[in-house]
Amino acid sequence: MRLDSRESTRILDDCTVLDLTTFVTGGFATLMLANQGAEVIKIERPGVGDDNRYSGPPFVDVGEHDGPGRSAAEEGESPYFWTINYGKRSVELDLKSEQGKEALYDLVREADVFVENFRPGTAERLAVDYDTIREYNDDVVYCSISAFGETGPWSQRPGYDLLIQGLSGIMSVTGEPDGQPVKVGLPQTDLITGMWAAFGIVNALLRRERTGEGERVELGMLDAALPWLTKQAGKVFADEEPERMGTKDPVLAPYQAFPTADGHLNVACGNQRLWEQLCDAIGREELKRDERFATNAARVEHMDELEVELSETFRSRTTDEWVDLLAEEHGLPVGPVFDVEEALTNEQVNAREVVTEMEHPAGNEIPVIEHPLNYEYSEAGFDGPPPLLGEDTEAVLLELGYSEDELGRLRENGVIPDPEKT
Repeated sequence: MRLDSRESTRILDDCTVLDLTTFVTGGFATLMLANQGAEVIKIERPGVGDDNRYSGPPFVDVGEHDGPGRSAAEEGESPYFWTINYGKRSVELDLKSEQGKEALYDLVREADVFVENFRPGTAERLAVDYDTIREYNDDVVYCSISAFGETGPWSQRPGYDLLIQGLSGIMSVTGEPDGQPVKVGLPQTDLITGMWAAFGIVNALLRRERTGEGERVELGMLDAALPWLTKQAGKVFADEEPERMGTKDPVLAPYQAFPTADGHLNVACGNQRLWEQLCDAIGREELKRDERFATNAARVEHMDELEVELSETFRSRTTDEWVDLLAEEHGLPVGPVFDVEEALTNEQVNAREVVTEMEHPAGNEIPVIEHPLNYEYSEAGFDGPPPLLGEDTEAVLLELGYSEDELGRLRENGVIPDPEKT
């Protein structure tokens, strides 16, 4: 059921999610659910909140705010926090107090999904483990996320994206051949894990619709990252050793970035026909007849020689000139290498309205990166900005049926924040 009264035509519009996670793995999972209509209630530590609220610099001044809730840092708010928390509600609860736990259990009774990313054993110590939560809601979908899962010799180790990128083999195949292992420039394994978690939660909700039974979803970041190795795992299964290849591909050529007169151009020839059309379009028909490049297998074997030949040609024009000639005129799969600002503001992204704006609780407009699912008969999208710390604490408890006197006692005991003192 949904605690608030907002109407929606989104697929998860009757689903309430309790999010006890910090940082990215659980936060991105529940963000995906919020985008599909779920009411996500983010349970945060009083006066502190999610550590990701501090994940700057940079911080952005979003303006003054006089109502309940506040920024977690005097410098402003972290835009990184925004990108993982659009459309959620924030409730501050002291879960180390009995009254705080009782308030959480009251929320559990009305929830559909419970998500935590504590290190294994912590949920039990806080009395928010699956068995305890089931006592208050036996058909809940409970999701546990950790670095290494709850079994195995590494289960008690802490873990972050950097460690998992290293342990998963991702760093060993990222970077230039003669360079050091390189971390992917975004928190890839955090996001991979969040997507798997959201997928598992939605599957469990579908199962509940069919059986009436709750479910527990348990996953580790390392487990989540390994299925993404695909091509590289395939080489290991064939008794070959994957290696760092820069922008090159282990099984296709040319399939990489080339320098141009003013930048770089990605060229992705996924089949023989595209290779031959590329040779014609760039005026290098002789490359089709060169035995080293006659087939994809030959081109993969002679990647370095092919790179030399094509780099000499592509340096002769600017990136835009090549895109106009090859992508627009000849319909070939080439494209520029954008920086992040260009990626967020180009004509394609603008036309699809992927990056929009919404009003922050403090009054200023902030950017929103929308999610990519478009339905024929349903809606998707965020219905609100990222919440200020504790912004929804009293509203959510009132929706549960708490009286003003009960809220007053919770304030007095420090279980929830007192807006007059913050």
